[in-house]
Amino acid sequence: MQTDMTAGKPMKMILNFTIPVFIGNVFQQFYNMMDAIIVGKFVGTKALAAVGATGTIIFLILGFLMGLTAGFTVLTSQKFGAGKMEEMRQSVGSAAILSIIVCAFMTFVSMAGMRSLLHLMNTPADIFEDAYSYIMIICGGIFAQVLYNLLASILRALGNSKTPLYFLILAALLNIVLDLLFIIVFHMGVSGAAWATVISQGVSGVLCLIYIARAVPELKLSRSDWRLRRNLARNQISVGIPMGLQFSITAIGTMMVQSALNMLGSFAVAAFTAGSKIENIFTQAFVALGTAMATFNAQNIGAGKLGRVREGFRAAHMIGIIYAVVMGVVLIFAGKYFSYLFISDNIEEVIPMVDIYVKCTGVFLIPLHFVNVLRNGIQGMGYGVLPMMAGVAELTGRGVTAMAAAMRKSYLGACLASPVAWIFATALLFFMYSYVMKDMRKKLGNQEFTG
Repeated sequence: MQTDMTAGKPMKMILNFTIPVFIGNVFQQFYNMMDAIIVGKFVGTKALAAVGATGTIIFLILGFLMGLTAGFTVLTSQKFGAGKMEEMRQSVGSAAILSIIVCAFMTFVSMAGMRSLLHLMNTPADIFEDAYSYIMIICGGIFAQVLYNLLASILRALGNSKTPLYFLILAALLNIVLDLLFIIVFHMGVSGAAWATVISQGVSGVLCLIYIARAVPELKLSRSDWRLRRNLARNQISVGIPMGLQFSITAIGTMMVQSALNMLGSFAVAAFTAGSKIENIFTQAFVALGTAMATFNAQNIGAGKLGRVREGFRAAHMIGIIYAVVMGVVLIFAGKYFSYLFISDNIEEVIPMVDIYVKCTGVFLIPLHFVNVLRNGIQGMGYGVLPMMAGVAELTGRGVTAMAAAMRKSYLGACLASPVAWIFATALLFFMYSYVMKDMRKKLGNQEFTG
């Protein structure tokens, strides 16, 4: 099921890769969504707020690790596109070792400093202990998250976006069953939701591992592959660290928004939580399209086909802009009704605030498309630091807006923080795209062609 993306029509290949990743991302969102739905319905609005109050911290930690593992496998995709299978396997072994080291470090640091971080973020006292219990279990299960994300990234690097989807669907269904069991039957509250998430993610990772061992001979590693080679590790770190930091920089901005939001009380937190869950489902297509472009570009740069990279960007923009317009209309006019999945009490106070959130998001989906496609596409070409600077632009936009919202105690201001961040990042990424294409043309020289 591996796919060579260096030949064939770019539009068709990008779509074929994007759709399974999109479906998989939606199911991955079910982990947190089902936590929110079941917690909100069966435990209460404050319990939902407790889960939501940890969202930005979870994104800070797991987003860094997700970016890191994706960055580690850019080299794998380039070697696969170039047909250098021995070096490709060596890159996989190196990525695994680096991931284990980082995973152990992040687990220790996050669990040791969590209580202080929640206090720093002004977490409301009435939801503090539930929030702490939930996120400590998530942090204790970091290894399960990294296992799936790394193996899924490796499979996608080889053009296989369908297999991770199948295992993720199974894990999402398991997560629903465990949520219901732990929360309704065993009355474990938010802790039960956290355990359901960790166990389900671990199952999807183990299934990926079994599949690779049995069905992907290209990834059968020898003993010599299981070591860090300085040149490979340096390359992977130079791309992986900036990609991970890019997520972290974005997360710092969202933590500033969360801090401003926490000052408005648990109803505002619950509404923002429900709104963000709705947004995450509708915007996973942009994340999937960005993932497709990272793999498409990496393979084609490995093969020296810069012309196909340009064609790929044009195709991705056509797909993404059409999707953004259609889904923007849905969010603006009907987005708030999805919040009834999460909210069981205090509806009159919470639903109008959800409506504000989804309308702010729906208006600005086109800039969000450009952020995902340009940033991931540039990363797939082997540039790590430049896309990270777009994260700095996001941080600036989000941070300034969040501070203004905090000063005015404005819920609307908090909702506008992300759209402002997307606009800042998009403006910078267009300049970066122009620079990267010129720089890559110089590097490839006469190797450039479109076929």
